Amino acid sequence: MIVRVVNSSKHELPKYETEASAGMDLRANLDEAIVLKPLQRTLVPTGLFIELPVGYEAQVRPRSGLAFKHGISVLNTPGTIDADYRGEIKVILVNLSDKDFEVCDGERVAQMIISAHVQAKLQQVEVLSETSRGAGGFGHTGKK
Repeated sequence: MIVRVVNSSKHELPKYETEASAGMDLRANLDEAIVLKPLQRTLVPTGLFIELPVGYEAQVRPRSGLAFKHGISVLNTPGTIDADYRGEIKVILVNLSDKDFEVCDGERVAQMIISAHVQAKLQQVEVLSETSRGAGGFGHTGKK
């Protein structure tokens, strides 16, 4: 699949870091560093604009290393970029730690996954079919 990209950033295009990677890292495109205080959120520009084929979306997800080591995550996870969106990709970062975190230009702040999707047709009915699970949810199977 080919995805057309306009790169107005100072950085190379995102790429898969290993042969089996599902996501490509997105880099911050900043004129100056951003200090993210505890529980603060900010919008981080990437300088990337994409054109996805209809039937596909891009998902923006946290990077596990930033989440585990620094408590930095992506709000609205996964963030969805629709095929008809042509604006700049921006990442909503949040600092869930108790320490300030500095986001620097070029830092890998999130990962982007391209995924196929379908648009469902909803059919209103009066009753749903029965299953063994029924309405059980939110831990209904227990802890062990």
